[in-house]
Amino acid sequence: MTTIGFLHTGDVHVSTFRRLREELAPGWQDLHIVDESLLADARREGVTPAVAARVDARLHELADGGADIIVCTCSSLGDHAEGRTADIGVPVLRADRPMAEAAVAAGRRIAVVATVDSTLGPTGNLLRDAAARAGREIAIVEVRCPEAFALFEAGELDAYAEMIARKAREAAPGVDVIVLAQPSAAPAASLLADLPIPVLASPRTAVTRAIAEAGPTL
Repeated sequence: MTTIGFLHTGDVHVSTFRRLREELAPGWQDLHIVDESLLADARREGVTPAVAARVDARLHELADGGADIIVCTCSSLGDHAEGRTADIGVPVLRADRPMAEAAVAAGRRIAVVATVDSTLGPTGNLLRDAAARAGREIAIVEVRCPEAFALFEAGELDAYAEMIARKAREAAPGVDVIVLAQPSAAPAASLLADLPIPVLASPRTAVTRAIAEAGPTL
């Protein structure tokens, strides 16, 4: 039976990605590791060699635990994790790559809404990489929402989504597409359904991509 492994930096993501796996691949299994310290240290120091080594150790744990493919759901760590496939021995995906590809296809001016600044660099780099691969030109509009992260840490998830949605709505008139940079921001998308532009989140497309990449070969 195929198993999708997930590396998270928050407990709240386990239920989100488990529900999606159950919906999209009901005959498969999921395996989760949560390490909040990875994001805490990346926010403070960046993805230093020490942080990278700890990410690698967690990825190895998932592979050794039976994961056939791994999804790193943390936007701040995704760039490093994505490049570790050869060393880990199973495919490692970053959750936000399918979202980035969809954003580049949707328009030139892309708003990136982030609640931690450590996400902005990796997400911007990812969007530029996706644009280069697609032969497109983009302009990135950074929308910082750091005050929302305290709500996330306090478990006030409805208020967290509402604050993100307000920030995204303010940016909407000047852009072609909105990217919710972190998986935790995905619930804000439903609060923005009335906007005339796409609002993209990563969880569903990440699981869909993992299934597509693992399925044909296992």
